[in-house]
This record gives sequence, structure tokens and C-alpha cells, in this order.
Amino acid sequence: METKIFDITVIGHFSIDSIYLPHKKNAIPSMGGAATYVSIASRRLGRKVALISKIGGDFPEKYLESIEKEGINLSWITKNKEEKTTQFEIKYNKSLTQRTMKLNYKATPINSNNLPKNFSSKITHLAPISDEISYEIAKRIKRNTSTLSIDPQGLIRKFSKNGNVTLSLNPKTEILSLVDIFKSSFMEIKSLTGLSNLKEAINAIHDFGIKIVIVTFGSRGAIISDCGTKYSIPACKSRGLIDPTGAGDCFIGGFLAEFAIKKDIVWCACVGSASASFVIEKVGSTFFGEKEEIYQRAYAIYEKDKNRF
Repeated sequence: METKIFDITVIGHFSIDSIYLPHKKNAIPSMGGAATYVSIASRRLGRKVALISKIGGDFPEKYLESIEKEGINLSWITKNKEEKTTQFEIKYNKSLTQRTMKLNYKATPINSNNLPKNFSSKITHLAPISDEISYEIAKRIKRNTSTLSIDPQGLIRKFSKNGNVTLSLNPKTEILSLVDIFKSSFMEIKSLTGLSNLKEAINAIHDFGIKIVIVTFGSRGAIISDCGTKYSIPACKSRGLIDPTGAGDCFIGGFLAEFAIKKDIVWCACVGSASASFVIEKVGSTFFGEKEEIYQRAYAIYEKDKNRF
């Protein structure tokens, strides 16, 4: 059987999100999951992208059609009509700076039967949202990829009996020993390492053998640490903030798209910032910007703000 080769493969559950925004009376249904945002952001920049995921019989066909129109490979999505898709409620405060999450349904984890038998990828990004990717699955995936990336958000979430989401005080870290690129929010890296000092937390992640560490701060931009050399990347200006959902995922999607074609680390991060600046301008996974628009915003900050600290 012929091996399929991709620039970027993203693995993680899709979700059906109900997004509550302060300026809207009712919840807005949206296709969610980090895998959705990362894969579309990478594809918009011209990379060959594939998805490994699981969905239930409740997953709207129009969602799959919208991803297929992007040109993303969907042949490795497992659909079980007897099961349900992971479902979240996401509620934002008035300033859109904080959110609460509730897990309404958790799909079964990704298992070895869900992995393609033949594939090769320059980069594979682990995008768990509800502890669906085990160390064993990540280890198998690593055999088929040159670079393994992770956003550990779904591995450090703790779910109460009624589904409320908090960050675990004892998160799993074994999987990090397999990883080359790490991306998280500041709150998540603090939870993962138990360290509130940013530089110490970044160094703790490097100690796992991870080369590149990315920490995002929303409207305050991001910090990139490449083997200990750190860069401050500002957030790109947007036309407006409507819904922050998926911004961090689009950041890593844009970053990996440029990293896959061997661009320098600061440029990759500027493209990540630019990618994030588009998705927040509309609700849910509906707006990602076009390639030239993304590059234009990235160029605006590339030369001016690539400052070491």
C-alpha cells in the first residue's frame, strides 16, 4: 500500500461547541476542537494537511463538508454512528478575557485501530481536548513523523462530575519526553510545571528534551524559546475581538505551517500571531483569513518586534 506523505498531520478529537458570548442571548453552535483550528490554519497557508480524529453519529455532515472544502485529508476520521462526539459549553465574561468550560460529553479515546497503517508526516501535532491521546498512541505516531508537536491542554484538564473544567494539579507529563515543539497558555504551563515564574517554567519544559517552547498570552502576544534563546512576539492587530475561541490553536497552526518549510523561528511565530488575529474576528471556526492577508499582518510585526529578552 502506498504511504501518504503530509506536511502536517493533526490528531485529536473534534468537538461540538456551544459558545456563549456576552453580546449574544443564546448559545452559538460551532464545530470545535483544537484539531479543527490547527488543521484549517495550516491549510490556509498552503500546507498538505491530514486529520486523525473520531466523531459520533451526531456530528453534522456540514462540518465535515466545510473541512473537506479546505482540501484537508479526512480519510483517517473514524465515525461511529452509535457514539456521540465530544461536546463542550464555553462561556466568556464581558471583556472576553476569561472563560469557563463545561464538558457535556466525552468521546472514547483514540486507539490504535484509529491510526492509519501507512502515513508519513513532516510534523504531527498532538491536539488533545479531553485526555484522548495516550503516551502509547503518541509513541506510535512519533515513528511516522520527523517532528512531534503538542498543545497539552486536553491532558491537563480535570473534569468534575457535572463536567466543569479546571486545570489538574497533577497532570500527566510522560508524553512530553517524546515531543520536539510545545505550545501552551501561561496558565497551562504553570499548571503543568507547578512553577509561576515564566522563565523557570519554560526551562522545566526544555528539561524534557523539548527544543521549542511557545507560551501564548492572548492580546499580549507570545514568548518563543528556541533551545533557551527567547523571543517576544506581539499580538497582531485585528479588526475586532468577537470570539477568542481557537486563537491559540490557530497560532500553532500558523507556526507549524511555516516551520514545515524551514522558515526562521521568529517568522514562524509572527505568522502564528497573524493567523490567530483572524479567527477572533468572527464566531467559532468560521473565519481564518487568506494566505496573503495572513502574511501581510505577519510582515507588519516581523522586522519591528523580533526582540530577544
